[in-house]
Amino acid sequence: MTIVPTHTDTADAAPAGRGVGPLLRAWRERRRVSQLELALRADSSARHISFVETGRSRPSEEMVLRLAEHLDVPVRERNSLLLAAGYAPRYPETPLDDPALDALREGLERLIQGYEPYPALVVDATYTVVAANRGITMLLDGVPEFLLQPPLNAMRLTLHPEGMAPRIRNLREWRGHLLAQMERQIALHRSEPLRALYDEVRAYPAPETADDGAEPSPPVPHFALPMRIGHDGRVLSFVSSIATFNTPMDVTVSELAIETFLPADPATAKYLHALGD
Repeated sequence: MTIVPTHTDTADAAPAGRGVGPLLRAWRERRRVSQLELALRADSSARHISFVETGRSRPSEEMVLRLAEHLDVPVRERNSLLLAAGYAPRYPETPLDDPALDALREGLERLIQGYEPYPALVVDATYTVVAANRGITMLLDGVPEFLLQPPLNAMRLTLHPEGMAPRIRNLREWRGHLLAQMERQIALHRSEPLRALYDEVRAYPAPETADDGAEPSPPVPHFALPMRIGHDGRVLSFVSSIATFNTPMDVTVSELAIETFLPADPATAKYLHALGD
């Protein structure tokens, strides 16, 4: 599947009338870090941090970035902090179809294609699918056309009662895992679109047939929660892992995530390899 360019404002701009101090204090409190601890991390003083937060001191551009780094502020929000302090944004937001990201797009395509026959996809900060391999296409068998219209959304495809949900044998557990994952992302990012998506998919009814009457899971080591999904008369079992870019310097790149699905049992691996032959 070809990479699809998307653009979504995943976080609010700096609130009007609020300086950088209250924003930094909000991030510090969100991270449960004291002024003294932040000062020690950032090679500053608790007094200076207090002055910055109350607006008595204007931090330098370098200090804003240093505090944001030690508070693990997302890249998009670092731009908001700089704007609130009166500085220009430091991190660009390059459209995914921009020629400057040609190497990135090609690398992502090669990466997920090389993972075949196992499923893999790339999503943005609101779980919009920007690339997927043939393994993902196989999992989407039977999903109605209206859910496959672009832009595809991984959470909607998985949890919608007419999507993959009816075929997920442990839907209650898998749904809980996905909602908890979104809750963690909402806590990290000030994102209204992500909150709206969470509210939408959380309200979906769980099909009774997904969990009721499903055969018990085979005795496998519980090293990770598997997704058990029916396909062509079989039950396939996968564990997933998510990778992001190290030290991204672009907002778009910082919000991309690569999710790969590894067979959780030998029967699933054998079946996928047979399909790929």
